[in-house]
Amino acid sequence: MAPLAETRRSLVKTVYSTKLNDFLYLLDLKPFGIEAFISSYVLVGDRVAIVETGPTTCVENLLHGLSEIRVDVSDVDYVAVSHIHIDHAGGAGTLLRHLPKAKLIVHAKGVPHVVRPETLWKQTKLVLGEIADMYGEFQPVPEERVITAKDEMIVDLGKGIELEVLETPGHASHELSFYNKNSKGIFPGDTAGIYAKKFDVVMPTAPAPFHLEMALASIQRLIKLKPEKLYYSHFGQVDEAVRRLEAYIDQLRLWAKIVREEMERGKDAKAIYQRILKEDACMRLMAEFIQNHIILKRGVIMQNIHGFMEYFERSFGTESSSKIHT
Repeated sequence: MAPLAETRRSLVKTVYSTKLNDFLYLLDLKPFGIEAFISSYVLVGDRVAIVETGPTTCVENLLHGLSEIRVDVSDVDYVAVSHIHIDHAGGAGTLLRHLPKAKLIVHAKGVPHVVRPETLWKQTKLVLGEIADMYGEFQPVPEERVITAKDEMIVDLGKGIELEVLETPGHASHELSFYNKNSKGIFPGDTAGIYAKKFDVVMPTAPAPFHLEMALASIQRLIKLKPEKLYYSHFGQVDEAVRRLEAYIDQLRLWAKIVREEMERGKDAKAIYQRILKEDACMRLMAEFIQNHIILKRGVIMQNIHGFMEYFERSFGTESSSKIHT
């Protein structure tokens, strides 16, 4: 006979969904059992849209989440991804196999890569190594099921519920955000950084090729909409959207200042990180958490610092270019 505690655990049902308002749900995709790390969002009007798929390894959990909120797979019309990085769109091809009529909304630069993902997968493995293998391989999306996103395009879900597509490059050249006027909320992908709910702070996400000036301009564009909520892909809903976006601009500028100054002194990425810890209170709060996180501990911080370093090297010809990979 199984121990009582084990029996009780087996009876506890994993919950993936949270209702945010009358038409919007958050799905916690829980990769490898990690809670509050990757979100998908489901908007339900006369038509249904999913924002972000997460990686392939999360597709089964996403489908469980749809079942919880009583959305049948045959009722999903659109799947929108902010960009084609593996943690946001890696599961798109696999997910669409379960959604018979859904079409994928993706930036024009991402279209050839989701249709023929072999090169994208090779590049992802080269950059992310074991993280890519953990997330799972991209599967192709049939070309006839792809909608090329255009800036300011409106996705009408009926019942007055809309998603406006916004081009917000910086984190990636193919980055999109989505604005929902009903909730005055923005789905920013990685444009607004990674939100750590446990600490109520944000960590920059700036893998190479990062474009700082584009990123700052994109955030300013979101601020001009005067949003009230942000729906982070990493992770969750937050209020005071304008204040948080302004704080993220300040944080990016702080990192840029530190990286530029330390590169000019000939310092490497590890030294840069130590100075960031001294001057960025958000990162100090997250430091131990990152060290113990199954994904973040695998070099994610250094990838972001290298993204800043590569930006300065490319933009200003910093003499410390030899330090970028140390």
